[in-house]
Order: sequence, then structure tokens, then C-alpha cells
Amino acid sequence: EHRSGILSSKVERPYSTMMNADMDAVEAENQVELEEKTRLINQVLELQHTLEDLSARVDAVKEENLKLKSENQVLGQYIENLMSASSVFQTTDTKSKRK
Repeated sequence: EHRSGILSSKVERPYSTMMNADMDAVEAENQVELEEKTRLINQVLELQHTLEDLSARVDAVKEENLKLKSENQVLGQYIENLMSASSVFQTTDTKSKRK
């Protein structure tokens, strides 16, 4: 009995040491995976914010573009009205002058 107790404690120690080493390795691997997941999550969040910023910028540019198009139409109409009101830009009709 005494011998088996000594034998079993000698066997258990290296086994428990191996288990602890394996657990430490698994823990270290889990820590690396956790850090990598955290890094990737932060990167995804940063990219989402960048995408939101770009989307907002595109919307602002679209709105500005529509505003400028509208202003250009108003200016075009104004210039057309000025040209039609001015005798310098009116076309000469030779048939009407001959009458």
C-alpha cells in the first residue's frame, strides 16, 4: 500500500504538471485569439464609421449638386430672358424689313 501511494503520487505530479502546461498553452492561445478578435472587431467598427462618414459626405454632395443644378437653371432662364429683351441679341428678319 505504501509503495502504491508513492508510485501514484510520482505519476500524478508529472501528469498534473503536463495538464497545467497544456492548460497554460490553451489559455495563451485563447488570449491570442481574444486579442485578435478584439482587434478585428475594432477594425470593423472603424470601417463602419468610415463608411457612415463617406455615405454622409455623398449625401451632402448630392444635395449640393441638386442645389447647383437648380441655380444653373434659374441663371440660364435669366440670361435667356435678358437676351430676348435686348435688341442686340434679337435675330433680324430680312423679309419683315422689306415690306
